[in-house]
Amino acid sequence: MGETPAAVQPMEGHGAYNRGSRLQAAGLVPAIALFEEAARAASLAETIVIVDYGASEGRNSLAPIAGALRALRARVGAARAINVVHTDLPGNDFSALFETLNNDPQSYLKEDPAAFACAVGRSYFEQLLPDASVTLGWSSWAIQWLSRVPAPIPDQVQVACSRDADARVAFARQAAEDWRAFLLRRGRELRAGGRLVVLTMATDDDGRFGYAPLLDALYATLVGMAGDGFLAAEELRRMAIPTVGRGRAEFVEPFAADGHLAGLALERLEIFEGEDRFWQDYQRTGDAVTFGAQWARFSRASVFPTLAAALHPAGDAGRIADFCNRLEAGMARRLAAAPERMTIPLAKLALVKADAPARS
Repeated sequence: MGETPAAVQPMEGHGAYNRGSRLQAAGLVPAIALFEEAARAASLAETIVIVDYGASEGRNSLAPIAGALRALRARVGAARAINVVHTDLPGNDFSALFETLNNDPQSYLKEDPAAFACAVGRSYFEQLLPDASVTLGWSSWAIQWLSRVPAPIPDQVQVACSRDADARVAFARQAAEDWRAFLLRRGRELRAGGRLVVLTMATDDDGRFGYAPLLDALYATLVGMAGDGFLAAEELRRMAIPTVGRGRAEFVEPFAADGHLAGLALERLEIFEGEDRFWQDYQRTGDAVTFGAQWARFSRASVFPTLAAALHPAGDAGRIADFCNRLEAGMARRLAAAPERMTIPLAKLALVKADAPARS
């Protein structure tokens, strides 16, 4: 077994991400307002298409899509068909996504009979829709994920916590390439006057990624599992979480030449502090065990599948489950022993495709 970092994996399936993504849902509210503004401002063609880039199992897509639909209905009436396209990696649990769309009481399909949903199972670093076909784009808690793990992280699993200069340079380079690739593809897909809103992890103005107690607990638990003999040293060395927080300069850089990239202009960028709902619960209840369990469950749903891809041999379902259970339990214990509020730097961005015709 070599020490090449494991590949990027989708979120945990079978409804686990929906159940474990309460924290992400809390961070949506400021960006939803921005998305509703975009829906009121976008230029409209005969066919209206909304695209949700990085949908996972769909729970956190319901409120933003519903808000955009209501804003559009105020402009075009109740009868006009509106297409909604949810995208994610091919290995995403699309069955859970469609179950959510069909059965969740908050599904926009229950509110809007003229909205029609479908899905695309490909990476958003590729072009997913025809040129000039998209009216509105939305992406939340997604573009912090890189297209690949660019280098091993020898002293952690999250590069923001690493002191290894080579790893930090490689991840920064990949983050810049991926952000540019994402924008280039969206610039082709958006029609003139179309709008894109993005919510993603960021770094604050001091360059900090946040989540320090969580990441310390995660890595300490993994090191303990290696010390106990559950993990081989090579498996631990291959583990890396390919997520990054970009700062203001990194978000703006692709537009530096003349303010545009592939016809896109960055209209708004705000970096802000997200809510730690789990800490708020702990302050109210004093229940440290639940605090630790909530953060560990959040981690399991989002990053454990990528860490588990480093296990050898690959695809051993029993060992993967044992790995996830042990890691979740160990993290929960460590976090419960010393609860701390997480800093959660987030960025919300609004982009517009230039050369817009008159609005409908």
